[in-house]
Amino acid sequence: MSPDSPSFTARVRAGERVVGTFVKLDGPESVDLAAAAGLDFCVIDAEHSQLTRGDVSRLIRHAATAGLPVLVRLPALDPGEVNRALEAGASGVQLSGLRSAATARALRAAMRYPPEGARSVSLAQPAAGYGARALTNYLATSAADPPLVVGQIESATTEESLEDVVGVLDVAFVGTTDLSVDLGVPGEAEHPAVAARVEEIVAAASARGVRVGGWASTATRAAELGARGASYLVVGSDLQLLQLGMRALASEIRDRS
Repeated sequence: MSPDSPSFTARVRAGERVVGTFVKLDGPESVDLAAAAGLDFCVIDAEHSQLTRGDVSRLIRHAATAGLPVLVRLPALDPGEVNRALEAGASGVQLSGLRSAATARALRAAMRYPPEGARSVSLAQPAAGYGARALTNYLATSAADPPLVVGQIESATTEESLEDVVGVLDVAFVGTTDLSVDLGVPGEAEHPAVAARVEEIVAAASARGVRVGGWASTATRAAELGARGASYLVVGSDLQLLQLGMRALASEIRDRS
């Protein structure tokens, strides 16, 4: 990327379509392969994986060397964990199970320095040159291009209106798997009830100028999400792609024997 090219976070905020995948394995190879394949980003999954805190930090730093933007998915709001991920170099945080406007505002505050937020500042991190950059310079840079605030909406209801819940996010991420379970139609992503809820989320995000994201198991489903207005697409995971490759290989060998 040239010095004049927009940052990944700016591209997402502008509504450019970006495609990534979840990383659930602790080895750096998943990050290397994603970067080599030309994916736009990865989401390091600290919710549905066995990754430790140390694993997450190492993967973030490795992604930086590979030039691949990463976000970290967290299962619950913990300002300390948010700050650790950002100081390691994550481009943003993706919070699961978002149901309230208060939580959305707290997530944003945990990712912004005062006066816009409540994030604790330290220069002992890569973005600040491990103390080499002046505090005022670092704070100005962070304010001009802050980390991405991504909230997963994956329930049949929220505590306040959808517009209020998603209003402070950069991306409203539709979690169709949990949403289908919450609606009583597990795994039926195309069920009318799921589709109707997805449309509600898309409409609320659009009304507030918030980008829409979602997970898809295949490229075809990702295209369908894109047609519904999603521009931040997470397709499968390293584990899923590995499984699909092994199954295809085993099937091909059986067919030839």
